[in-house]
Amino acid sequence: MDLTFTPAEEEFRAELRSWLGAHIPQEWTRPGFWESLEDSESFRLRRDWERDKADAGFAGIQWPVEYGGRGGTPGMKAIYDEETVRAQAPRTVNPLGLTFLAPTVMAIGTDAQKKEIIGPLLRNEVVWCQGFSEPGAGSDLAALSTKGVRDGDDFVVNGQKVWTTNAVHGDKIFTLVRTEAGSEKHRGISMLLIDMDQPGVTARPLRQMSGASEFGEVFFDDARVPAADCLGEIGDGWRTAMLLLSFERGASGISQYTEFRRQYDEIAAVARRLGRDTDPVIRDDLARVLVELECLRLHSMHVLTQVEQGRDLGFEASMTKLQWSEAFQDLWEVYDRILGEDATLDALPDGTDLRPLHAQAMWSRSVTIWGGSSQVQRNVTAERVLGLPR
Repeated sequence: MDLTFTPAEEEFRAELRSWLGAHIPQEWTRPGFWESLEDSESFRLRRDWERDKADAGFAGIQWPVEYGGRGGTPGMKAIYDEETVRAQAPRTVNPLGLTFLAPTVMAIGTDAQKKEIIGPLLRNEVVWCQGFSEPGAGSDLAALSTKGVRDGDDFVVNGQKVWTTNAVHGDKIFTLVRTEAGSEKHRGISMLLIDMDQPGVTARPLRQMSGASEFGEVFFDDARVPAADCLGEIGDGWRTAMLLLSFERGASGISQYTEFRRQYDEIAAVARRLGRDTDPVIRDDLARVLVELECLRLHSMHVLTQVEQGRDLGFEASMTKLQWSEAFQDLWEVYDRILGEDATLDALPDGTDLRPLHAQAMWSRSVTIWGGSSQVQRNVTAERVLGLPR
């Protein structure tokens, strides 16, 4: 495990840190600022800021230069993840396009798709969402029923997707559609790239218990998509989807650790304000979570070292997902225990606004489900990493 960065990487850190310091308004870092904005205004600010960041050369850190990226090292990408979290930079408005779609297009897209998708995505001119889950196809994604029927050079698509991030803001959606009548499970599925600004496509927000509407549901009613807008081979969408999801692997967890460590300090401060920092049970809980977080940091550096050495992590990515999601959830369970009945309050007696922390606590309940539940990740780790029987 290498815990150091090269001189060139540290020079990149200084350059990035300087740019972030000059381009993140102080009010943006104020607790509760983003929650105080209307969803549309928050999205606009983040979209504009991210476009400026791309223009300054701080987007697509590890992407090849020919695609508009920086051509940086895995270490530079890790530094980028760490420094943007540390600077409390706005969340990206195009996470699924940047993380999943663009690398897949680089790998298997046609020349026309590379030209039309990658550059506009990097500059946030086109925001993409992902249409995988359906009301009857969540963990069992192969049970999807959205259908595409060939009509000349087009597919006519009918069906519904749900839990679609940025559904109401998305310009386009990459989605799995069953394009072969009578096919079952993993066969006969295609990944279609659909324009959401057309008749037959309707996006509706889903309000979460935190009050946010990050997700939505998307309805296709005779929506048309050119057959040429299929990513990968027609009928081979499952293989395309597995390639697409594989690009999350290799993420070391450094950004998660950096964010969680800051949140830990905020939670410890709440304990002190409430006079509960002397409670031996609370102190033990905080110590245990801190150990978990430091283990996550060391695991993240181990993963980064492996990636820098060119090793394909493969199914070991399940270990990273399991570790960061469980640590995150444990952290916010300690927060709930610290507050006790005060969890019903929006603010502490000294005026500290608890609403941003409450939102994180509620969000934490989901992280061991999406992206592969903890149960699934344990099975994958047991079978594919440790070699245990099914």
